[in-house]
Formats: sequence, structure tokens, C-alpha cells
Amino acid sequence: MARVAFLGLGVMGGPMAGHLAKNGQSVTVYNRTYAKALDWAETHKGQSAATPREAAQGAQFVMACVGNDDDLRSVCLGDDGAFSGMQTGAIFVDHTTVSAKVTRELAEIAAQKGIGYVDAPVSGGQAGAENGVLSVMCGGSEADFTAAEPAMQAYGKIIKRLGNVGAGQTAKMCNQIAIAGLVQGLSEALHLAEKSGLDGEALVDVISGGAAGSWQMVNRHKTMLADDYDHGFAVDWMRKDLAICLEAGDDVGASLPVTALVDQFYKDVQKMGGGRWDTSSLMKRLKSFD
Repeated sequence: MARVAFLGLGVMGGPMAGHLAKNGQSVTVYNRTYAKALDWAETHKGQSAATPREAAQGAQFVMACVGNDDDLRSVCLGDDGAFSGMQTGAIFVDHTTVSAKVTRELAEIAAQKGIGYVDAPVSGGQAGAENGVLSVMCGGSEADFTAAEPAMQAYGKIIKRLGNVGAGQTAKMCNQIAIAGLVQGLSEALHLAEKSGLDGEALVDVISGGAAGSWQMVNRHKTMLADDYDHGFAVDWMRKDLAICLEAGDDVGASLPVTALVDQFYKDVQKMGGGRWDTSSLMKRLKSFD
């Protein structure tokens, strides 16, 4: 049994921490809204803490799944931050999707304190977190990754180290770029089918088993055809991620024209009041032109 701290109990972090507890780890949780930490601790027979530092004290592994770069800095740094409470040799595992820049910044600070660091953003959405079948993309030293991997197996189906610190976040950006293009293509296909009088379900039955098939097609086409966008990852969060993608592309000289275009389409969705709709709402944008 390892002593683990988990910082951030949102739709992803709450279930992930729950899997750690179910897997026999001793888990202490922190959440900005303390009542949520208390509720989690009661439900999962764990412990709650009022600050990240308190949660991290004595933990071998400190996991985080918060909102953005600033949120991550706030739970790591300062007198009440996790780094202030972590012991030498402990490992910080960040499951937040953030920039590679802040990842390397925090990893350097952690190293100065004798703390290991693994950036480990996840893919699979809320359902993947609840079912413990997330894909985990990792960056960090081989030693830190090897030490942390058994704990991550509580909620990860695929866990892979892709390089040193920052590699996990870069891989997650590639994931988001691929999703953005796929969702736009699927939206246009279903929109054309509807405008042409085709049965959308019948169309998907025909094309999903071939080269056009994708996770998005299988799992989102029904709700898209039903004009229902209350599922999965929100547009506001996707735009946050795509901004990181575009910045990363500029940093290394990568051309990302489709990503830039779809980012603007998501901006249109936000203007429609759809910031909390899921990413498949690109279909809603197309319908708005009818």
C-alpha cells in the first residue's frame, strides 16, 4: 500500500482518486471546494486535507488533475503548495492538460527540492475516468515513470512513457489536434447527410466499419444527430487546449492550419452560448447556418 495524495476532484480527478482507494492505496484528497473533499473522503473511506501541502505530507506520490497552468502552479507552489509538503524522493504526477512550458518550469523547481516529476495527461473523458480505462501519456525520467506506473494502473488502461518531462503534454496536444479535425469532419459528413435526405444512422452503419470509422463516430453520432451536446469534454476546455497546441506549434515551427481553423469554429460555438456544450457541438454550428 502506498500513501497517495490527489489534488483536484472534478469529473476526472474524483473517479481517478476513487480507483486509487479501491485499489488499496491510502489516499488523502484536496479540492479547492473543501466540501467536495470531505464528501469524497466519506464515500471512499479516505482522508481529506484543507491545503495541497497538508495532503502531500508523507505521500509517496502526489497526483494532480486541475484546470489549467495557473491552477497547477497554485496547488504546487507557495507555503500551502504541495511541493512545500512533499518529502525528498516523492514523485509528483500531473494529470492536468497544461502547457509543456509550465510542466518544465515546475519540474525544475521540483528537482531542486529532490522531488520527482511525471507529466501524465490523460485521454478517455469522464467515462474513461469512471471506468478506469484512461490512456495516460507520460513524460519524465525512466526511474520516476517506473516508480509511478503501478499507481497509475488503478485508472489507466494504456500508460506509456514518451520521453523526458514535457513529452506527455506534447503527446496530449497531438491527441487534441487529431480530435478537433475528426469532429469537424464528422460534423460535416452528418450535416451533408441530413441536408441531402439521407438517414444518418444508416449512413454511419455503412461507413463506420471502413476507413472513415473513429471513436468519435461510434460514440457521438447518435447524440449529434439528436442535436444533444451535453456529453463529455466542454468547448471551453477544448479551446484552452487548442491554444496550447497552437502556441506549441509556433514554438517548434509546426504548421497547424486545420487546428487554427477549428479553434475559430469553437469560438463561434462559444458565441452561440455553447461554451459548456461538448466538443461534438461543431455540428450545432453548422446547423445554425440553415
